[in-house]
Amino acid sequence: MIQLEKKIIDFVRNELAHNKDASNDIGHLKRVAEKSKHLYLHEGGDLQVILISSYFHDIVSLPRDSLIKHHSSTFAAQKTIKILRQHFKEVSVNLYGHIADVIRSHSDSAAIQPMSIEAKILRDADRLDAIGAIGLARVFYIAGVLGQKIYDDSDPFAKHRPLDDKKYTLDHFYLKLLKLPETLHTAEGKRLAEKRVQYLLDYLNKLKQEIYIMEE
Repeated sequence: MIQLEKKIIDFVRNELAHNKDASNDIGHLKRVAEKSKHLYLHEGGDLQVILISSYFHDIVSLPRDSLIKHHSSTFAAQKTIKILRQHFKEVSVNLYGHIADVIRSHSDSAAIQPMSIEAKILRDADRLDAIGAIGLARVFYIAGVLGQKIYDDSDPFAKHRPLDDKKYTLDHFYLKLLKLPETLHTAEGKRLAEKRVQYLLDYLNKLKQEIYIMEE
């Protein structure tokens, strides 16, 4: 398994060498794989399926403002199977369907519910990377790529307006990030998510103090 993982990492790093999206780079894939391995120790499942799916789940990742963004995970699943056929013949063809299902169902935008424990683990691990300290870095990086404002200067915390995370990064915390723990599927994933969300809440409290000049 160690040799297979090393081979996969080398392949994916080369495959993504020209990828300009630093939020879905090899670092993201390695973090998701490590968190997936952690969840596997608590939840079980097929470790080979989990590892392969973790490293390849974003092998195709369309731009976040693409009109067909919701097809990314399906395209990623299809490309993964082609890669496995050509470059990873040590992986049994009997696993192809399962791996494809796991990858297809990891994405929020695809709206496909994960059914197997492997699919639930990957989905949870991927969502964990959207919160906590690394999630904080990723959300502002993505906002910069999309040209979004940090917040609405007239109403930063949307007390008197509808939330709109297409315009304001801060709104995304309230529309999605802070709600992620309740959407996770594994008990250990939920535990980790609660800790990471608390980090975001502490950040938001500090940000509120700085915006409204309430620092001690």
